Amino acid sequence: MDAIYIPHLLKATDHKRVILLDDFISELETLTPIRGKLAIRHGGTFLDVFVQAETIITLTCDRCLQQYNHRISLQTSEIIWLDDNADQDKYIPLEREVPMEDLSETLPSDGHFDPEIWLYEQLSLTMPLQKLCGKDCQPPLITLEDSKPNIDSRWASLEAFKKQLHP
Repeated sequence: MDAIYIPHLLKATDHKRVILLDDFISELETLTPIRGKLAIRHGGTFLDVFVQAETIITLTCDRCLQQYNHRISLQTSEIIWLDDNADQDKYIPLEREVPMEDLSETLPSDGHFDPEIWLYEQLSLTMPLQKLCGKDCQPPLITLEDSKPNIDSRWASLEAFKKQLHP
């Protein structure tokens, strides 16, 4: 997906551009292409961006460490304000107090909107915080054999660290 020059949206029918999605995003590993629809509408002083998409990703379970497939369905929208002073933030120190009204996405009105970056951010926000392969998922079993624990090899690094902490 190419970046969209924002002033060109004003020349489009209804100041809108619709992108049919059926492709992979280079920075996001998915099993299937991201399929759906992305719409960008120029509202004069803002961009109204809407997406409806889905894909399948492979995650690693936080509990049992097995990989599993997870379907991501996304339907969201965002208002991105157009501000000719938006590029000035590059020259402001990284640590500063920001008023609440400045906590919104802005782009310069004569700049570019990159739909691939925006879509990547939205898909990243839909990833589950706790990755569990199922509600019945159990951690790897540790059995006692000859009074010596038989530890799943995937947990060996953690066991070695545990021994360093508690000699």
